[in-house]
Amino acid sequence: MRDLGVGFGYLLKGQRWVARHGRQFGFGLLPGLITLVLYAAALTALALWGADAVTWATPFADDWGSPWQGLFRGFLTAVLFALGLLLAVLTFTAVTLLVGQPFYENLSEKVDADVSPDGTAPRSDLPLWRELWISARDSLRVLVRAALWGVLLFALGFLPFVGQTAVPVIGFCVTGFFLTEELAAVALQRRGVELRARLALFRSRKTLVWGFGTPLGLAFLVPFVAVFLMPGAVAGATLLARDLLGEESADDGSAAPGAPGGRPDTEDVTP
Repeated sequence: MRDLGVGFGYLLKGQRWVARHGRQFGFGLLPGLITLVLYAAALTALALWGADAVTWATPFADDWGSPWQGLFRGFLTAVLFALGLLLAVLTFTAVTLLVGQPFYENLSEKVDADVSPDGTAPRSDLPLWRELWISARDSLRVLVRAALWGVLLFALGFLPFVGQTAVPVIGFCVTGFFLTEELAAVALQRRGVELRARLALFRSRKTLVWGFGTPLGLAFLVPFVAVFLMPGAVAGATLLARDLLGEESADDGSAAPGAPGGRPDTEDVTP
């Protein structure tokens, strides 16, 4: 259970790191804002025309009497919007990371260098287009896994009592797990760790991953919060990745630049 607190601690340390690097934080908001606008438009369209889509998809209910027709289609409309919201939460990180790949790579490298005993950070020798392709491919694979979990949990949600108590908790843990994978992939991909190996690492320290990703997933449900937490989430996930790989850190990132125990601040370089 100690790992739950450690994981949450990395989430907080990541937010503190970007708070001390204002320029990195400012540029880190742009990819999230772009993605947020796109998702807000999609969810708004789903809210406005979701009922029409459900009516079109259920012609067999046209002759049902009141109130059963309204209750049935209203339930399906609510489920459709809930699934859209869940999909948005699960994919927001992947899309934002893809949009902001150059910046987040730069940010993750700076965090690595800041806490590394020798002040260096692992670098990828792959061209940008190759990194984008690998990131998109792995994100799609993760999304398929998350979608399968979502279908299973949706079906279990109809079970009495369990569906209203245990299933939502499991759902947030699953969301936190895959959310952490997407964020930590920025640092692990630079180290050449493939998706299968990454998932094995996360399964070996599930409570650490849940401590980081589950509260972050809950926070991401609040409008605009995800945009402001994304830069710090990438920084925290880099610290978590170092822990998973057993890499030595000279500093946990909580000390201020130039303070005792902290590495002198370096000039921010935007991609």
